[in-house]
Amino acid sequence: MPESVTVYRVEGFTCANCAGKFESNVKRLPGVQDAKVNFGASKITVIGEATIEELEQAGAFEHLKVIPERPARINGAAAAEAADAMGTNHAAQAAGRQEAGGSAPFYKRYSLLLTSAVLTVLGYVSLFAIGEHHLATTLLFAAAILLGGFRLFSAGLRNLRRLEFDMRTLMTVAIIGAAFIGEWAEGAVVVILFALSEALERYSMDNARRSIRSLMNMTPQEALVRRDGRELMLRVEDIAVGDTIIVKPGQKIAMDGIVMSGASAVNQAAITGEPMPAEKAPGDEVFAGTLNGEGLLEVRVTKLVGDTTLAKIIQLVEEAQGERAPAQAFVDRFAKYYTPFIMVAALAVAVLPPIFGGRWEPWIYQGLSVLVVGCPCALVISTPIAIVSAIGNAARHGVLIKGGMYLEQLAAVKAVAFDKTGTLTSGIPKVTDVVVADDVDRERLLAIVAALEHRSQHPLAAAVVQKLLEDGVLEDQIQVDQFLSLTGKGIQGTVGGRRYYIGNERLFQEIDAVLSDDQRKLADRLRLEGKTVMLAGEDRRICAVLAAADEVRPSASVSIRRLRQLGIGKTVMLTGDNPATAEAIAGQSGIDEVRAELLPQDKLNEIKRLRDAYGQVAMVGDGVNDAPALAAATVGIAMAGTGTDAALAAADVALMGDDLGKLPFAIRLSRRAIAVIKQNIAFALLIKLLALLLVVPGWLSLWIAIASDMGATLLVAVNSLRLMRVRESHRNG
Repeated sequence: MPESVTVYRVEGFTCANCAGKFESNVKRLPGVQDAKVNFGASKITVIGEATIEELEQAGAFEHLKVIPERPARINGAAAAEAADAMGTNHAAQAAGRQEAGGSAPFYKRYSLLLTSAVLTVLGYVSLFAIGEHHLATTLLFAAAILLGGFRLFSAGLRNLRRLEFDMRTLMTVAIIGAAFIGEWAEGAVVVILFALSEALERYSMDNARRSIRSLMNMTPQEALVRRDGRELMLRVEDIAVGDTIIVKPGQKIAMDGIVMSGASAVNQAAITGEPMPAEKAPGDEVFAGTLNGEGLLEVRVTKLVGDTTLAKIIQLVEEAQGERAPAQAFVDRFAKYYTPFIMVAALAVAVLPPIFGGRWEPWIYQGLSVLVVGCPCALVISTPIAIVSAIGNAARHGVLIKGGMYLEQLAAVKAVAFDKTGTLTSGIPKVTDVVVADDVDRERLLAIVAALEHRSQHPLAAAVVQKLLEDGVLEDQIQVDQFLSLTGKGIQGTVGGRRYYIGNERLFQEIDAVLSDDQRKLADRLRLEGKTVMLAGEDRRICAVLAAADEVRPSASVSIRRLRQLGIGKTVMLTGDNPATAEAIAGQSGIDEVRAELLPQDKLNEIKRLRDAYGQVAMVGDGVNDAPALAAATVGIAMAGTGTDAALAAADVALMGDDLGKLPFAIRLSRRAIAVIKQNIAFALLIKLLALLLVVPGWLSLWIAIASDMGATLLVAVNSLRLMRVRESHRNG
């Protein structure tokens, strides 16, 4: 009997616990055999039969919206695997369009929060104008609490009935306690802080998910296909394995395949992360989403649209996010025991002594005081104020941290992996060496080189022209005739009746031009330094050797040194480039270990290896090819300036301005934040414990209870705000 496997996109998740509760509710539906939520990708895979109405009812506690993504009917255990393999590209695009078009404006989505904040401000105005206990002041704060905390109270009261004590239960009890003792202003502020943190988390998660799905826009929606002797423009979903697609100069390649005819330089930075275009000839593999250069290619399709390398990157990102369960905050865990304990303790103090002969009135008062002392306001704000302070400080210094749990995970990092291009290096090739033969007119030759390269579309040509302009070489007076781009080799042209060539060594071998011994030694040395070598010649003579390289960022070596000072035990480079170039860059930046010639899957496997060895691992990258590794790492860190949407979406932290020097600061700040959170929890518990001990001699009064609760809250707040003063260290390390 075939099973029904359906994948749904889910909108509205605010926390991992909510996702887990939704999964449990769906599993209990009558027609469902199994269900699995991927919180990071905001998806649920359902095996069995369930209507949209039933699924949304299962998520009614969080007001979840469920959107079908892709169905499949398969036998047995292969069902889930087949569901992942079907229609990834098309479904992701559709879901992305649905979310992009369905997002309500900010003021509508957060109207209750904004209204609550306005009422709280008016409440404080009323408090100072007509007094704290005036009816108008109380009504303003009460309205702010009810509007801002409506969803919170719904979940908290439901949890109380079920004896489930999570963060919402804790918050509900805190606010009820604040209202009970007349601290309406405190209750309103706590509601707003909690609602604001939830709104920011949801906003960042939604943006991240939309960015992941927008990856598929990198590939064309249709391609020119030669089939049965005819050329047809077909949608990518209709292209079959074995079809031949025709890729014109300057077009993006729509499908993975093998080059059957033609030659070109293909920019495949989207897959390999490397800026240097790869020369493609018959028999070479090409990838969907990469950009063809100047040549016409005919490509035999080897993979369906849902199986392309780029589609697999999407799948790897989502799977890696699903594997990483967000750590539950200490206060969440503690609330399961603390809140019921305080309730039971207050009831015991109020009831037990009178049963054994005591007077009811004083012991009920003592029980009420215990409940007030136990009001967990200080505990509730111990974590969020510290996190908001740290994240706000980080943002002012150019580090964007997507949430509190990533701050916590960043503090625990033991090893850091780096992509090379665009991370340790600038990602833009620059000409580093220009060596002209002694008996050649240097100024004229370089002017001719500049004139030829000015007519080329190759990325290295722009680097050559830029370098020669900086050196004062002018090519305006050079007349170039018979210019020709030799795809995969270089360029040629005629100046003053003489033929000039610029390109790789293969081009000069074809015209029987040979490097001199000195030029050969120079070219070999430059290649060992990780540079790309170009030759320039007149007729059959090689007149100059040029080299280009992707330069190491100035901040790279200092940042690596500062990471070691912070106790980071291992730094590793993960790159798709060749080993010689990778070793050269690692030597300049101070990296411990190099892994070269890696595809996205290989980078993901290396991150898993590092996690097995070191536990907590950070990955720093900027490209689509880094996205799976960023998602699989304990903390993914993206270079925000040059980084792709995929990298920024998969990452937990973004370094603005592509400044690696921000990374040691972020780790130091995160460690300071975790220390402050632990201090806050210890302060709050200690003050409450001291106040509770006053119950033994009967000295605990309501005003002492209120003072201890407010004192703990104030102490926690002031301690947390110290995180705003953490500064970056000097760049010299």
